Amino acid sequence: MLSTVTVTLVGYLLGSIPFGLLLTRAAGFGDVRQIGSGSIGATNVLRTGNKILAAATVLLDGAKGAVAVLLGGWLAGRDGALFAGMAAALGHCFPVWLGFRGGKGVATSYGVLIAAAWPVGICAGAVWLAVAALARISSLAALVSFAAAPIIAALLADVGVVKLALVITVLVFVRHHQNIRRLLAGSEPHIGQKA
Repeated sequence: MLSTVTVTLVGYLLGSIPFGLLLTRAAGFGDVRQIGSGSIGATNVLRTGNKILAAATVLLDGAKGAVAVLLGGWLAGRDGALFAGMAAALGHCFPVWLGFRGGKGVATSYGVLIAAAWPVGICAGAVWLAVAALARISSLAALVSFAAAPIIAALLADVGVVKLALVITVLVFVRHHQNIRRLLAGSEPHIGQKA
């Protein structure tokens, strides 16, 4: 059994794989950081106009979060799973390969929550879908969803998942600080709209 420190490092390295950047470059769209919000996440990938690439980014970013949790649990037990999940979300937001300038952590964090306690992840994702359908603003949907995640975790999971959800929520809010300013100013772009 590996130590929690080791699986946390592995989780961080998994989370730091910049799938949005890799996919857009491979598809000939160049550096996704040079368009829209400059993020490597799926919402910004969608601004290339390629929905397939955006969907692939969501799936791969979510998968790396889930794999980190499952691998951490297999190698170091429940605590290993939780720490690897936190580290994967951190790695996506602050990847060492990109000078610690990554994405907003949304898809990766859903993958982490689904793998750690699937009812929590699914319910948080459902909140995102509902808010996105009503408001058509991805960042608002993410903020509401992750604000609800610790409450959902408190109702449906153990204290470890509640702590995981709280850490992820703080991280997502920190990474969305510019979006929050734009939301308050009424200038945040809608889904599919140019930033």
